[in-house]
This record gives sequence, structure tokens and C-alpha cells, in this order.
Amino acid sequence: MKKIAAIVTEYRALSHADVMVTKFLKGFPTDAGLQPPRVEIASMYIDQFPEVAGASMWESADIGRRIAAEHGVPIYPSIVKALTLGGERLAVDGVLLIGEHGDYAWNEKEQHLFPRKYFMEQICGVLATSGRGVPIFNDKHLSYNWHDIKWMYDRAKDVRAPLMAGSSIPLCWRNPWLEHELETPITEAVAIGFSGLDIYGFHTLEGLQCMVERRRGGETGVRAVTCLEGEAVWEAARAGRWSRDLAEAACACIENKPAGSMEEHCKHPALFLLEYSDGTRGAVLMLNGYVTDLAYAARVGSQVQATEIYAQGHGGPLGAYAHFSYLSLNIEEMFLSGQPAYPAERTVLTSGVLEAALTSRHEGHRRLETPWLNVAYTSYDALRWRPTAPRPAGACLAPWPPP
Repeated sequence: MKKIAAIVTEYRALSHADVMVTKFLKGFPTDAGLQPPRVEIASMYIDQFPEVAGASMWESADIGRRIAAEHGVPIYPSIVKALTLGGERLAVDGVLLIGEHGDYAWNEKEQHLFPRKYFMEQICGVLATSGRGVPIFNDKHLSYNWHDIKWMYDRAKDVRAPLMAGSSIPLCWRNPWLEHELETPITEAVAIGFSGLDIYGFHTLEGLQCMVERRRGGETGVRAVTCLEGEAVWEAARAGRWSRDLAEAACACIENKPAGSMEEHCKHPALFLLEYSDGTRGAVLMLNGYVTDLAYAARVGSQVQATEIYAQGHGGPLGAYAHFSYLSLNIEEMFLSGQPAYPAERTVLTSGVLEAALTSRHEGHRRLETPWLNVAYTSYDALRWRPTAPRPAGACLAPWPPP
């Protein structure tokens, strides 16, 4: 069984370490049942151990040491030792890099400065000196600045490490089911989101990008990004800079929302405008107060196609956060085959767009030309693991974690 090192910032209840690493230890709840792990978590490195339990689920104490002890997984004092299993050379077959949650600084752009690039430096250093590349998965965006984003992507190539990255959102339930065929003639698309621009702006961007990358000609990059907030968002719609009918179509798919218009409930909207290099128009519309689920709509020829993107835990029972099961099963496929389930370039692009949007916001909501985001790639043909029902079912609804 292939051995995997889990390198995480912290391991609290319902942290990303919990909803991913715990599944690699206990099994992956899916609509079709509980899937047993086919790889072994052989080691952990945990950067921080929060001790004070707070009032919310996001402020609980460390559970990583208890779970590691229950499963006989050693926690090492350094990333190097976790990858070498206490020895001198690489001794694992894959790496889970989960740099999400923890007591890290924020900058003036309201970006959370997680140490993902530092973790990647340590991981790739061990791979380089051992002369062997192994698959790496990086959770969520690669980093908070373009230099580090590009460095992480390039460094993985340098050490011949297959790389996957990104959010669980592309592996969520969709209602109604929508998956564009490759070479679909998309001219414009809107993704609906909520919550903070750094934490959930990225999720919503991935919801947009996993769809529009399947358009005719594939992905060719983004030439400019603009962030708008407040009344300027609605003014931009009236000026035709984004399409209200697409946003309405996307929101119509969201089951859990109040009656009335988005303006009535969302007093401070935010918008990312994406000008794709091939002329396609993209928009991320953040509607706090109106929705707590994501959605997507696109103009395909003369038609509008739309879907809700449903993550278990928002707008319904917490359950097992089983969209992370589908993400983790695709990661496991990479660990077993050495082939990423989908291109890391998607997350290179969404990471860079998020940084550009937050820079635009910080600099007075100006349009920011982004010639460095000329990221070209082709989407996947098919994914082995994904939900296709409108809502979680089966083992996804069972108590988590299982006994």
C-alpha cells in the first residue's frame, strides 16, 4: 500500500485536515457507500496545535494528536522527517499539503498568509535531494502572490512531482446536473458565491473555472481583472459589464434562499470581472445575506445553462462534508496512478485571478491588466469519482466520523 505524508497547518474538528486526512484514515463516504482507503497515511507534520476550545466549530482544539494515536500514525517535528519517516531519504509515495486554517497573519489586502509555499519548498527539497518525484496535492489556492504561485507550479515540475491542487467545489453536487462537453461554445458565465473574498472568493472562482475551461478552444488565460463592491456592482450590471439574466438564472437554481431580489438581501455585494484572453466574459458575484450556496450559469449560443453547486454543510445538514470525499478519492487516484485527475493549471489561474482581484480592490477597484495570467490548458476528459445526484445520499448522510 502506498505511503502518504500529511503536511498540515492544524488539525481541528471540521478543519480541512479533518475533512480530508480523517477520510484517508477511516474511509470516504459517498452516495454509493463508504469507500475504503487504498493508500496509507504513514506520517504527519502538524504546524500548530490549538488548545483553547472556542464557541464555534472553527475554534475548537487540536484533534490531530488523538486521531494520529488512534491510527498509529507518527507525528514528526519537521516536514523533512515526515517525508523521510525519520530517516535521511524520501520514504513516502505521495504528499497531502493542507495549508488551511491556523493562526497566521493577514495582510493589507485581507489575504490570509498561509505557509503553503514554505511547505512546498521543504517538500520539494526532500524530493530533489532524494532524486525521486512523488505526487503532491495542494489544498485550495497555491499561494497569495503570483511569484509564489508560479514558483510552486514550476518547482513541482523541476522535481518531477505530479501536481494536483484546488478546491472541493468542482466535486460538489450539481442541481440540475450540468457538465459542459469539451469544446462547448460558451461566451459568458457567472458564478454566485458568498462569505469572505479570500476564503470563498477562491471557491467561487473554482466553481466558475471548472466549467468555463471546457469551452471551445480550451483555456487561454485572463487578460484583465476588476473587483467592484457595493452599488458599483449593480451599476456595472446596468452598464452591461456583467449579465443580470445569467445571475438570476444561477440564483434560481439555489434551493435555500429567501424570497425577494438579491438587492433586498445583499447590502454589500462584491464582484470579480474576468476578461478572458479569447474574449469570453466571466464574473464572480458574492451575495452575502442572500445565499449560502454556490451556483453557476453560462450563455451557450442562444441558450442559458445553469446549476446549483451544492456543498454538504451549507444550506443543509453537516453530515460528512462528503464533497471532500470525492475530492480525496480523485487525489487518491493520482497517488495510485501518478496522473493528476485534472490540470493543476486550473488552480494556477484561479490563484492568480484571486490575487489580482484583491489587488484591484485594494487599489481603489481599478481594472488590472494581467498579462502574466496567460495560462493555457485543456480540461479533463472524465473523472472517475464525482457525485451526479442533486443532493448527498447514502453514506454521505451517515454519522461522521464512522465508529
